[in-house]
Amino acid sequence: MTDHPLEAPRLHVGAILKAIEDRRMTAVDAIEAARRRIAAGDSEIGAFVCLAEDDARQSTEAPLAGISIGVKDIFDTHDMPTEMGSPLYEGHRPRFDAALVAMARSAGATIIGKTVTTELASIDPKDTRNPVAPGHTPGGSSSGSAAAVAAGFVAAAFGSQTGGSVIRPASFCGIAGFKPSFRLLPTVGMKTFSWSLDTAGLFAASVADLALLAERITGRPLTSLSAADANGLKIGLYRAKVDDHLDHEMTEAIGAAARLLERAGARIVDLAEPAALSEGRDSHRTIQGFEAARALMHEHVSGGDRLGPKLRAILDEGATVEPDAYDGARRCARLARKAATSLFETVDALLVPSASGPPPAGLASTGDPTMAKLWTLTGNPVVNVPGLTTSAGLPLGVSIVTRFGRDWEALTIADRLERLIQADRGRPSE
Repeated sequence: MTDHPLEAPRLHVGAILKAIEDRRMTAVDAIEAARRRIAAGDSEIGAFVCLAEDDARQSTEAPLAGISIGVKDIFDTHDMPTEMGSPLYEGHRPRFDAALVAMARSAGATIIGKTVTTELASIDPKDTRNPVAPGHTPGGSSSGSAAAVAAGFVAAAFGSQTGGSVIRPASFCGIAGFKPSFRLLPTVGMKTFSWSLDTAGLFAASVADLALLAERITGRPLTSLSAADANGLKIGLYRAKVDDHLDHEMTEAIGAAARLLERAGARIVDLAEPAALSEGRDSHRTIQGFEAARALMHEHVSGGDRLGPKLRAILDEGATVEPDAYDGARRCARLARKAATSLFETVDALLVPSASGPPPAGLASTGDPTMAKLWTLTGNPVVNVPGLTTSAGLPLGVSIVTRFGRDWEALTIADRLERLIQADRGRPSE
């Protein structure tokens, strides 16, 4: 690789598959190129914790042949350690792949390595650097996966989200991120933090790449993408009770995205947050803490002094949550899901901030998940749309949210918005 890693062009799922189809490269060539990029640049970025050995048996004909995927190190892999970012799991070797990993391999993708995760997918930061915002956090807990795609090391990566751990890193690293409807992607073989909230997700360079990747992994029709117009769409500008957390440049980014959609034919309407959804967001912490304290009880009890301080604090607090409080929070969550469904009786999609602002400076924090965690709780599909920036050039992601189960619609509208952003900035779409 001759490009500096911070300047390397990104790998696009669609472009790679088209080049292979047109016989301009082979699947083996594509994977070898990804390996070279990692070897040349990851010492600076720190996206990977482990790389797979070359697999001479890799498919050359399957639907995702030639596509390199980085896997967050909380998913089991039979051929690499799964250490969860924790000293408690040092040297842990699963015998079998997690379901999502197995599905990707079955489709012909190459699992090229394990990417950095915060400890047990919590919030104690690691040392992964942000490829597009040097000196700023790449986010968490899927920091390595987002950075690997943003640096152009791999065409795609797997992450997980319990609060905002796919959408926020995608926003901070200026790439596309997809948190699908709850359980669209299996979490079997993925380390549990909160069984009611944990959601497997995907990263890629563009929304079109995400849709193609998700379609070929799941076998579901998710690529009904169209031209960059928005005629007939009704988009809700979701006015949340926590909007006072927003950086002013994120507020401006949401406004800019809304204007682009409106000029392209969409109708933009304001939607005030219902009380049930505000209360649902507040219930997230109780549900997550209660479930994490039980899912990680053995780790907490037997290895608590070796856990990171932020994770330990979450588990300590979660262990104090009484069952009655947890049950009450679950009732709030159920009401929030019903309220979320009702929103889409009047709009096709919501436009919301992916994070409170650009990536914070330094590596002491992975950023605030507040803006994303409501939609994790409700289980709605969310797509981070990249392309907008602050006046200083830092990434600002905005999200499209649609009705539960309408993942294809979230990807379609997000693709339209990404193309509009690219056209507005004079950049060709991929």
